[in-house]
Amino acid sequence: MKRHGIARRWLVPVAAVAGVAWIGPAAALAQPSDRNIAAGRRLYHQKADCQACHGWSGDGMKMDNQSPDGANLRESSLGREQLVFVIKCGLPGREMPAFDRLAYTDGRCLGRTRRDLDRMGLRLPEPGATLQNREVERLVDFLLAKVVGQGEMNRARCVDFWGEEVDVCNALP
Repeated sequence: MKRHGIARRWLVPVAAVAGVAWIGPAAALAQPSDRNIAAGRRLYHQKADCQACHGWSGDGMKMDNQSPDGANLRESSLGREQLVFVIKCGLPGREMPAFDRLAYTDGRCLGRTRRDLDRMGLRLPEPGATLQNREVERLVDFLLAKVVGQGEMNRARCVDFWGEEVDVCNALP
């Protein structure tokens, strides 16, 4: 439970800051294309390697024992702006890296810099790769369409998640 309290403190200002700063109203209303969702799936599994901490299906069952424990995104209620913010700025002190290469350099993340984080004793791990704004948007398209709030993974959700029949789905009820 403690993990959620820290995240909420970081996310409370997100609706006021991130939505206005990073995506406008038109972007929030647009429906993602199948192509963008597929691109987001590739980012999740490859470049951003979200599965290392959050599991291949986003259920928090990490892929590597060396990776930190990631949140169960399937049970998350985060909205678009909050997801964009967390991906770009990470969650200092929580092992969630910032995928925006300029995060905490110029105040774009709640007005804080790396020096502020150091002063507060908050660690921010380095990501394996950084993401461009359009990549973050595609990753969020995928997460909202196939992961966030989707509940426990089952065979039907698995096939929908991958966009096709894959071996891993055969082991699910």
